[in-house]
Amino acid sequence: MSVRVRVFYPALQRLLGDTNEAAAEGSTVGECLDYLVQRHPGADKLLFDARGRLLRQVYVFVNAESRAKAEYSRQVTERDTLIIAALAMGG
Repeated sequence: MSVRVRVFYPALQRLLGDTNEAAAEGSTVGECLDYLVQRHPGADKLLFDARGRLLRQVYVFVNAESRAKAEYSRQVTERDTLIIAALAMGG
């Protein structure tokens, strides 16, 4: 099933073709993220660390329902919207 993805992460937007929207196939958050990584080479380095964990500054939400990062196992449907956002990091 296709899930709408909204992207608030400039580097990822550029990788997706200078857009802030995409579609991902999957029935869980993790499957949708895997789909994006498979379709867009380089997305893995923008989203995950060397151990395959979501980078600290990257947040994934489902329907903006919570301030906590969505679990990879969270079920999604075609009515849901995944939101991928990156917090600005600085020193």
